[in-house]
Amino acid sequence: MLVRPDWLFEHIFDPTIVVVDCRWRLGNPSYGDQAFFEGHIPGAVRLDMERDLSAPPGRYGGRHPLPSPRIFERKLSDLGIGHQTHVVCYDDDAAGSARAWFCLTYHGHAQVSVLDGGVRAWLAAGYPLSQDPPATQPKSFVARPNPRLVVDYQTVSHLRDVLPLIDARAPERFHGEIEPVDAVAGHIPGAVNYPHTAVLTEQGTYRSREELQQLFAPVLDQAHPPIVYCGSGVTACINLLALRQAGVESLLYPGSWSDWIQHEDAPIG
Repeated sequence: MLVRPDWLFEHIFDPTIVVVDCRWRLGNPSYGDQAFFEGHIPGAVRLDMERDLSAPPGRYGGRHPLPSPRIFERKLSDLGIGHQTHVVCYDDDAAGSARAWFCLTYHGHAQVSVLDGGVRAWLAAGYPLSQDPPATQPKSFVARPNPRLVVDYQTVSHLRDVLPLIDARAPERFHGEIEPVDAVAGHIPGAVNYPHTAVLTEQGTYRSREELQQLFAPVLDQAHPPIVYCGSGVTACINLLALRQAGVESLLYPGSWSDWIQHEDAPIG
């Protein structure tokens, strides 16, 4: 699931591998494309958070709904990603690559990895960036969404007292002290706060399996898989990946807080 820069450098021109740049910044929609233009891992193609890893938002579903299966499969096919392709996702803050990992996994792609530490680790290892446009050869990918990996508002509303519920946002947002993005502050009642930054080291790599198991110990022995949410289903994917590293299968609430607060009957903690 996680690969190191030295492994990627050794395999980067393997014809079965496609490297995907997923850099993104909330509130700065041009950031990822500009960063890619200025320099990317050689041979990498681009998946954009707003265009490719999300569907347009509606009344419900949050700020970053999961992409349409038909549109997503067409994009992957155009980028040269087939069912036998080993996809390696990277970014510079863990969010975009984790979201891409989840989107690919959810849509039925079995071979998806994340470059641990992203472009920062790549550069720290002494490897180069490129400004060359990617050369792609289209392949065929057919999306097969797995509904068992996600939950919606109704499920969370009915099961939040039964299933462990993890909020991946910063503590100050969880406690309602500030809310820089959404119209309502607070959290889903019953949730516990595991900020996504806690699963990462200062270098931006994921903590070890043992450290993650210790961090998530309160939810490891639960009879039900935890549900993870954030503001809009992006940074929650960092925790999903960390939980997977710890040996725990978990579920994503894609709409997250930005969907929850759109429902008039939703309680606020």
